[in-house]
Amino acid sequence: LNVCIYRWPRDLSIVRPRSHCIACQKTIAWYDNVPLLSYALLGGKCRHCGARIPLRYPLVELLTGLAFFSFVWTLGPTPAALKMCVFAALLVGLIFSDLEKRILPDQLTLGGALAGMVFSIFVPLPESIVGLLLPRMEGQASDRVESILEAAVGAALPALVLWVAGWVYQLVRHREGLGLGDVKLIAMAGTFLGFGGALFTLMLGSIAGSVIGYGYIRATGKDSSTYELPFGSFLGAAALVIALAGNKLG
Repeated sequence: LNVCIYRWPRDLSIVRPRSHCIACQKTIAWYDNVPLLSYALLGGKCRHCGARIPLRYPLVELLTGLAFFSFVWTLGPTPAALKMCVFAALLVGLIFSDLEKRILPDQLTLGGALAGMVFSIFVPLPESIVGLLLPRMEGQASDRVESILEAAVGAALPALVLWVAGWVYQLVRHREGLGLGDVKLIAMAGTFLGFGGALFTLMLGSIAGSVIGYGYIRATGKDSSTYELPFGSFLGAAALVIALAGNKLG
Protein backbone atom coordinates (compact mmCIF):
# COMPACT_ATOMS: atom_id res chain seq x y z
CA LEU A 1 0.00 0.00 0.00
CA ASN A 2 2.87 2.37 0.77
CA VAL A 3 4.24 1.74 -2.71
CA CYS A 4 0.91 2.86 -4.22
CA ILE A 5 0.79 5.95 -1.98
CA TYR A 6 4.25 7.04 -3.06
CA ARG A 7 4.23 6.07 -6.73
CA TRP A 8 0.72 6.59 -8.13
CA PRO A 9 0.54 10.35 -7.37
CA ARG A 10 3.93 10.68 -9.09
CA ASP A 11 2.82 8.66 -12.15
CA LEU A 12 5.32 5.89 -11.40
CA SER A 13 4.88 2.16 -11.93
CA ILE A 14 4.11 0.11 -8.82
CA VAL A 15 5.66 -2.98 -10.45
CA ARG A 16 9.14 -1.74 -11.45
CA PRO A 17 11.56 -1.03 -9.98
CA ARG A 18 11.34 -3.11 -6.82
CA SER A 19 10.98 -1.40 -3.45
CA HIS A 20 14.06 0.72 -2.85
CA CYS A 21 15.36 3.50 -0.64
CA ILE A 22 14.50 6.82 -2.25
CA ALA A 23 17.72 8.33 -0.84
CA CYS A 24 20.37 5.81 -1.96
CA GLN A 25 18.28 3.82 -4.49
CA LYS A 26 19.38 0.49 -2.95
CA THR A 27 16.84 -2.33 -3.31
CA ILE A 28 15.09 -3.19 -0.04
CA ALA A 29 15.40 -6.86 0.91
CA TRP A 30 12.29 -8.78 1.91
CA TYR A 31 13.42 -8.99 5.54
CA ASP A 32 13.61 -5.20 5.66
CA ASN A 33 10.08 -4.92 4.28
CA VAL A 34 8.09 -6.69 7.00
CA PRO A 35 5.30 -4.37 8.17
CA LEU A 36 6.08 -2.55 11.44
CA LEU A 37 8.71 -5.09 12.56
CA SER A 38 11.36 -4.04 10.03
CA TYR A 39 10.85 -0.35 10.82
CA ALA A 40 11.34 -1.06 14.53
CA LEU A 41 14.41 -3.27 14.04
CA LEU A 42 16.04 -0.76 11.69
CA GLY A 43 15.33 2.11 14.05
CA GLY A 44 13.40 3.90 11.31
CA LYS A 45 16.49 4.19 9.09
CA CYS A 46 17.68 2.67 5.81
CA ARG A 47 20.04 -0.28 6.38
CA HIS A 48 22.38 0.92 3.63
CA CYS A 49 22.64 4.71 3.91
CA GLY A 50 21.03 5.50 7.24
CA ALA A 51 18.45 7.85 5.71
CA ARG A 52 15.35 8.35 7.81
CA ILE A 53 12.36 6.25 6.71
CA PRO A 54 9.26 8.47 6.59
CA LEU A 55 6.93 7.97 9.56
CA ARG A 56 4.13 7.49 7.05
CA TYR A 57 5.31 3.91 6.40
CA PRO A 58 4.63 2.47 9.88
CA LEU A 59 1.53 4.66 10.29
CA VAL A 60 -0.02 3.23 7.13
CA GLU A 61 0.88 -0.31 8.19
CA LEU A 62 -0.51 0.18 11.70
CA LEU A 63 -3.75 1.86 10.63
CA THR A 64 -4.41 -0.70 7.90
CA GLY A 65 -3.64 -3.60 10.22
CA LEU A 66 -5.94 -2.30 12.96
CA ALA A 67 -8.78 -1.76 10.48
CA PHE A 68 -8.34 -5.27 9.04
CA PHE A 69 -8.31 -6.77 12.53
CA SER A 70 -11.47 -4.90 13.52
CA PHE A 71 -13.43 -6.03 10.47
CA VAL A 72 -12.32 -9.66 10.61
CA TRP A 73 -12.84 -9.82 14.38
CA THR A 74 -16.45 -8.64 14.17
CA LEU A 75 -17.48 -10.08 10.80
CA GLY A 76 -15.39 -13.24 10.77
CA PRO A 77 -13.69 -14.67 7.66
CA THR A 78 -16.59 -13.65 5.41
CA PRO A 79 -17.09 -11.85 2.10
CA ALA A 80 -18.38 -8.88 4.12
CA ALA A 81 -15.08 -8.68 6.00
CA LEU A 82 -13.14 -8.90 2.73
CA LYS A 83 -15.23 -6.08 1.29
CA MET A 84 -14.60 -3.80 4.25
CA CYS A 85 -10.88 -4.63 4.33
CA VAL A 86 -10.59 -3.63 0.67
CA PHE A 87 -12.49 -0.43 1.46
CA ALA A 88 -10.19 0.34 4.39
CA ALA A 89 -7.08 -0.17 2.26
CA LEU A 90 -8.45 2.17 -0.40
CA LEU A 91 -9.25 4.83 2.18
CA VAL A 92 -5.87 4.64 3.90
CA GLY A 93 -4.17 4.97 0.53
CA LEU A 94 -6.27 8.01 -0.35
CA ILE A 95 -5.83 9.67 3.05
CA PHE A 96 -2.05 9.63 2.86
CA SER A 97 -1.83 10.35 -0.87
CA ASP A 98 -3.82 13.54 -0.37
CA LEU A 99 -1.83 14.51 2.71
CA GLU A 100 1.48 14.14 0.88
CA LYS A 101 0.78 15.29 -2.67
CA ARG A 102 -2.77 16.73 -2.65
CA ILE A 103 -3.63 14.07 -5.23
CA LEU A 104 -6.31 11.37 -5.08
CA PRO A 105 -5.21 8.76 -7.66
CA ASP A 106 -7.86 7.47 -10.06
CA GLN A 107 -6.52 3.97 -9.45
CA LEU A 108 -7.90 4.21 -5.92
CA THR A 109 -11.03 6.31 -6.47
CA LEU A 110 -12.36 4.98 -9.78
CA GLY A 111 -10.85 1.54 -9.28
CA GLY A 112 -12.35 1.47 -5.81
CA ALA A 113 -15.77 2.52 -7.13
CA LEU A 114 -15.68 -0.38 -9.57
CA ALA A 115 -14.72 -2.76 -6.76
CA GLY A 116 -17.55 -1.39 -4.62
CA MET A 117 -20.09 -1.99 -7.37
CA VAL A 118 -18.88 -5.59 -7.76
CA PHE A 119 -19.01 -6.17 -4.00
CA SER A 120 -22.58 -4.83 -3.91
CA ILE A 121 -23.64 -7.89 -5.91
CA PHE A 122 -22.21 -10.42 -3.45
CA VAL A 123 -22.45 -8.46 -0.19
CA PRO A 124 -25.79 -6.63 -0.39
CA LEU A 125 -26.03 -3.13 1.01
CA PRO A 126 -28.84 -2.38 3.46
CA GLU A 127 -31.75 -0.44 2.02
CA SER A 128 -31.56 3.31 2.33
CA ILE A 129 -32.81 5.66 -0.34
CA VAL A 130 -33.66 2.90 -2.83
CA GLY A 131 -36.20 1.47 -0.40
CA LEU A 132 -37.93 4.85 -0.33
CA LEU A 133 -37.93 5.36 -4.09
CA LEU A 134 -38.90 1.88 -5.29
CA PRO A 135 -41.50 -0.66 -4.18
CA ARG A 136 -40.14 -3.60 -2.21
CA MET A 137 -39.04 -6.54 -4.38
CA GLU A 138 -38.99 -10.11 -3.15
CA GLY A 139 -36.37 -12.84 -3.55
CA GLN A 140 -32.60 -13.17 -3.39
CA ALA A 141 -32.09 -11.85 -6.91
CA SER A 142 -34.14 -8.76 -6.10
CA ASP A 143 -31.98 -8.14 -3.02
CA ARG A 144 -28.94 -8.01 -5.28
CA VAL A 145 -30.65 -5.69 -7.74
CA GLU A 146 -31.64 -3.35 -4.91
CA SER A 147 -28.09 -3.49 -3.56
CA ILE A 148 -26.61 -2.55 -6.94
CA LEU A 149 -29.08 0.33 -7.23
CA GLU A 150 -28.24 1.44 -3.69
CA ALA A 151 -24.53 1.45 -4.54
CA ALA A 152 -25.14 3.40 -7.76
CA VAL A 153 -27.41 5.97 -6.12
CA GLY A 154 -25.09 6.14 -3.11
CA ALA A 155 -22.26 7.02 -5.47
CA ALA A 156 -24.11 9.44 -7.73
CA LEU A 157 -26.15 11.65 -5.40
CA PRO A 158 -23.53 12.57 -2.76
CA ALA A 159 -20.98 13.08 -5.54
CA LEU A 160 -23.41 15.40 -7.31
CA VAL A 161 -23.98 17.35 -4.08
CA LEU A 162 -20.24 17.78 -3.59
CA TRP A 163 -19.67 18.76 -7.22
CA VAL A 164 -22.40 21.41 -7.05
CA ALA A 165 -20.93 22.76 -3.80
CA GLY A 166 -17.54 23.06 -5.47
CA TRP A 167 -19.06 24.73 -8.52
CA VAL A 168 -20.89 27.30 -6.38
CA TYR A 169 -17.72 27.99 -4.39
CA GLN A 170 -15.76 28.61 -7.57
CA LEU A 171 -18.53 30.84 -8.90
CA VAL A 172 -18.55 32.97 -5.75
CA ARG A 173 -14.84 33.00 -4.83
CA HIS A 174 -13.43 32.83 -8.38
CA ARG A 175 -11.02 30.04 -7.47
CA GLU A 176 -11.23 26.29 -7.28
CA GLY A 177 -12.36 25.01 -3.91
CA LEU A 178 -12.69 21.32 -4.66
CA GLY A 179 -10.97 18.98 -7.05
CA LEU A 180 -12.69 16.22 -8.98
CA GLY A 181 -10.69 13.76 -6.91
CA ASP A 182 -12.84 14.61 -3.88
CA VAL A 183 -15.98 13.99 -5.93
CA LYS A 184 -14.65 10.63 -7.10
CA LEU A 185 -13.72 9.70 -3.53
CA ILE A 186 -17.21 10.33 -2.18
CA ALA A 187 -18.65 8.38 -5.11
CA MET A 188 -16.37 5.46 -4.27
CA ALA A 189 -17.45 5.62 -0.64
CA GLY A 190 -21.08 5.48 -1.75
CA THR A 191 -20.57 2.18 -3.56
CA PHE A 192 -19.32 0.61 -0.32
CA LEU A 193 -21.50 2.39 2.26
CA GLY A 194 -24.64 3.20 0.31
CA PHE A 195 -26.40 6.55 0.17
CA GLY A 196 -26.76 7.05 3.91
CA GLY A 197 -23.15 6.17 4.67
CA ALA A 198 -21.83 8.42 1.91
CA LEU A 199 -24.01 11.29 3.10
CA PHE A 200 -22.74 10.93 6.67
CA THR A 201 -19.19 10.74 5.29
CA LEU A 202 -19.71 14.02 3.47
CA MET A 203 -21.14 15.70 6.56
CA LEU A 204 -18.50 14.42 8.99
CA GLY A 205 -15.63 15.07 6.59
CA SER A 206 -16.82 18.61 5.92
CA ILE A 207 -17.17 19.43 9.62
CA ALA A 208 -13.78 17.92 10.50
CA GLY A 209 -12.09 19.59 7.55
CA SER A 210 -13.54 22.98 8.44
CA VAL A 211 -12.71 22.83 12.16
CA ILE A 212 -9.27 21.23 11.91
CA GLY A 213 -8.34 23.18 8.79
CA TYR A 214 -9.28 26.49 10.42
CA GLY A 215 -7.36 25.58 13.56
CA TYR A 216 -4.28 24.58 11.55
CA ILE A 217 -4.32 27.78 9.50
CA ARG A 218 -4.66 29.88 12.67
CA ALA A 219 -1.90 27.98 14.46
CA THR A 220 0.59 28.11 11.59
CA GLY A 221 -0.26 31.55 10.25
CA LYS A 222 -0.78 30.25 6.73
CA ASP A 223 -2.68 32.30 4.16
CA SER A 224 -6.20 30.87 3.98
CA SER A 225 -6.61 32.15 0.43
CA THR A 226 -3.70 30.07 -0.88
CA TYR A 227 -3.49 27.11 1.51
CA GLU A 228 -4.73 23.91 -0.12
CA LEU A 229 -6.66 21.86 2.42
CA PRO A 230 -6.33 18.08 1.91
CA PHE A 231 -10.12 17.68 1.97
CA GLY A 232 -9.86 14.17 0.54
CA SER A 233 -7.96 13.10 3.64
CA PHE A 234 -10.82 14.27 5.84
CA LEU A 235 -13.39 12.53 3.64
CA GLY A 236 -11.34 9.34 3.71
CA ALA A 237 -10.94 9.46 7.48
CA ALA A 238 -14.66 10.15 7.92
CA ALA A 239 -15.57 7.20 5.69
CA LEU A 240 -13.25 4.94 7.67
CA VAL A 241 -14.76 6.06 10.98
CA ILE A 242 -18.29 5.47 9.67
CA ALA A 243 -17.35 2.06 8.28
CA LEU A 244 -15.82 1.03 11.61
CA ALA A 245 -18.73 2.46 13.61
CA GLY A 246 -21.28 0.74 11.40
CA ASN A 247 -19.29 -2.45 11.74
CA LYS A 248 -19.41 -2.26 15.54
CA LEU A 249 -23.10 -1.42 15.61
CA GLY A 250 -24.03 -3.99 13.00
